Amino acid sequence: MNYELMVIFTPVLSEEDYKAAQKKFADLIKENGGEVTHENPWGLRSLAYPIQKKTTGMYLVLEYSAPSDLNEKLKIQLNRDENVLRHMITALDKYAVQYNNRKRHGVNADSKTVEA
Repeated sequence: MNYELMVIFTPVLSEEDYKAAQKKFADLIKENGGEVTHENPWGLRSLAYPIQKKTTGMYLVLEYSAPSDLNEKLKIQLNRDENVLRHMITALDKYAVQYNNRKRHGVNADSKTVEA
């Protein structure tokens, strides 16, 4: 199965801590039989509403394929990590995976191939 994990870390992380946190979750996925297909650190962004009195957060989006039991292990680690403000795991169907690939490679994601 393919999944997308979005994590919002506390904005007080240093650059090294932010990178270490990214590596921690990517490694966790790999160690449990998953494969990270794309890593997209968004960096510091404004939040739509304050979380724990913070108005900004360090975002990370990971796309990965993994057996479904990995998500429970991942959630436990995310909930234990005091640097994580919010997280969301989304299951991606094959169309979402294709869309993300096209978007990443600069192909207009809305364009459809029409055969004559």
